[in-house]
Amino acid sequence: MSEMITADLVDLDLSADTREAAARALAERMLARGRVTDLDGFLADVAAREARMPTGLDGGIGIPHCRSAHVTEPTLAFGRSTAGIDFGAADGPADLIFLIAAPAGADEAHLTILSSLARQLMDAEFTSALRAATDAGAAAALIRGEEGAEGGAAGAADAEAGAEAGAEAGARPGVAHAEAGGEAGAEVGADAGGGSGAGAGADGAARPFRIVAVTSCPTGIAHTYMAAESLENAGREAGVEVVVETQGSAGFTRLDPAVIAAADGVILAHDVPVREKERFAGKPTVDTGVKAGISRPAELIAEVREKAARGEATAPAAGTPVDRAGAPGEGYGTRLRTWLMSGVSYMVPFVAAGGLLIALGFAIGGYTVNKAPSVMDHFVWTEADSWGALLFQIGGVAFGFLVPVLAGYIAYGMADRPGLVPGFVGGAIALTVNAGFLGGLAAGLLAGGVVMAIGRAPIPAALRGIMPVVVIPLVSSAVVGFLMFVVIGKPIASAQKGMTDWLNGLGGANAVLLGALLGLMMCFDLGGPVNKVAYAFATAGIAVADPSDSAMKIMAAVMAAGMVPPLAMALATTVRGGLFTRTERENGKAAWVLGISFISEGAIPFAAADPLRVIPSSMLGGAVTGALSMAFGATLRAPHGGIFVVPLIGNPFLYLVALAAGVCVSAASVIVLKGLRRQGAQDAEGDPETSGASAAVPKESVTA
Repeated sequence: MSEMITADLVDLDLSADTREAAARALAERMLARGRVTDLDGFLADVAAREARMPTGLDGGIGIPHCRSAHVTEPTLAFGRSTAGIDFGAADGPADLIFLIAAPAGADEAHLTILSSLARQLMDAEFTSALRAATDAGAAAALIRGEEGAEGGAAGAADAEAGAEAGAEAGARPGVAHAEAGGEAGAEVGADAGGGSGAGAGADGAARPFRIVAVTSCPTGIAHTYMAAESLENAGREAGVEVVVETQGSAGFTRLDPAVIAAADGVILAHDVPVREKERFAGKPTVDTGVKAGISRPAELIAEVREKAARGEATAPAAGTPVDRAGAPGEGYGTRLRTWLMSGVSYMVPFVAAGGLLIALGFAIGGYTVNKAPSVMDHFVWTEADSWGALLFQIGGVAFGFLVPVLAGYIAYGMADRPGLVPGFVGGAIALTVNAGFLGGLAAGLLAGGVVMAIGRAPIPAALRGIMPVVVIPLVSSAVVGFLMFVVIGKPIASAQKGMTDWLNGLGGANAVLLGALLGLMMCFDLGGPVNKVAYAFATAGIAVADPSDSAMKIMAAVMAAGMVPPLAMALATTVRGGLFTRTERENGKAAWVLGISFISEGAIPFAAADPLRVIPSSMLGGAVTGALSMAFGATLRAPHGGIFVVPLIGNPFLYLVALAAGVCVSAASVIVLKGLRRQGAQDAEGDPETSGASAAVPKESVTA
């Protein structure tokens, strides 16, 4: 482990009784060595990772870990608890706790070292040696993999495991590797002559059952590699050849296509989308969460073997990451949000490109440019109006893709590539019947659902080859088209028209309240699902050749509110830098640029470090800006661009006043809240003028 762990990063008598206290105790050791710059910020990142999925593993192991901007270099701290600490493992509390801290930009070499630790944790000899260690230095050396009285345990365990695998390989027909099987395995595979060591055994088996697997987790540091090691170990015990592709933060090395082609089954143990998943199409597949790969690998191997025995070759459309049956913590609401965000995320670049081109067309050719003839029939190189018309018409074409792209990629999120064709077809029909944005949402969900249903149907082996190319596109497009044209298209079009009429009728206090609500949503999760809902609502209103005045007011309010959080944090770090850490002050400089560019995510580092003060302050400022923008009647035709599209804004001066007011309110709020916290901490410690301990604490150490 190089010097990522040293004796002073080891606590063999960890007294913490909760996972939060354990993480703090180990993080304080990192802070003392300068490996962590902001204790609370780092712990917030650890807690956020823990909230996604508990990090406890069977066998008494807890591995809280994260990538964080508050980490200076890859670091590992180890604590051993006598009482045990609950990290969410099924078999009870953990007594071995490893806190893994990786910088936001950790390089491949360090991540590879961390992955090797993850694999070691699957070795019973390694964990037993840690439980028996009596000296912090010896424990650190053991984790680093250094030779010694205790440090050789891991290597000895590997040798013993290899010997056992060789003995089993000779006794059991169809073993995975000749080199793992030793002489006996080589003899068994001699007749076949294959490098895999697969040969005819006593029961006449021609070769072992072969499985290819992919493991990946959100952080890509620990669970990814633990699941790989666990599956490989279970495969050896079952006489099954398992080859794993780990898709971690350090990248991934693709499985040899020949290995995939020869595989009898596939295991996908992942919590993030599998990259290049189409490589595994048409094989018996078990799709589950990464933790299942760690805790019950033998069950997964048995399940994929049973599917292969029944001839259940999984259709390419089934088993996508958002459609896993039984993935921990993923209810229907979570999956629905993921599907919708998939469509929105692919739609946004079309919104930005098309909207800005349209806005530039208006700026160059005037507001009558939408009446200009096609540039195919009339284009004069020396006329500004022709160039304005060209930009406007290109932007209009880009905007024409919004609803089909939204629908197509919602279906893609649900059913992978086979969902694209019916999704795009359904989205195009939504435009044809004037069902608009709501129609696109419905078409995408319908298309994904239809393709998923087809994928679950029993398919004769003779048809499997043409399913993704012919059958699924044909049947799903016909079904979705029928439903959109005949059944639900007209009611949705009526609902869309009703919503548009309601927006056009807004005025006075109602418009101001809507602006405040949209401002709150834009600042609630800083680029997350709630933010994207508000943004998609606004862009849908201007995604027409001649948007209404109300739609343009909504777009202006949404963009102004989205600029508030990063600008407010930048202002606060400038005015009262002492309330923020050095890292936050550096982030504040970048937040100026991100804020004026309408990138709300620029405030995320501040919100992660201190969510209870930053997020409410941001929401307050966003509500003020949204309400004032609507009250001032500011309008905007461009869906993006931040301060750079102010010349295209109606009532630009008042628009900037609204933005400045929200930024000041938000900055003042966060300064007051952080100041109260700091004053409370000083009161608890005593007067700095009379308390030597407090006076000795440098200003930089005051946690924001």
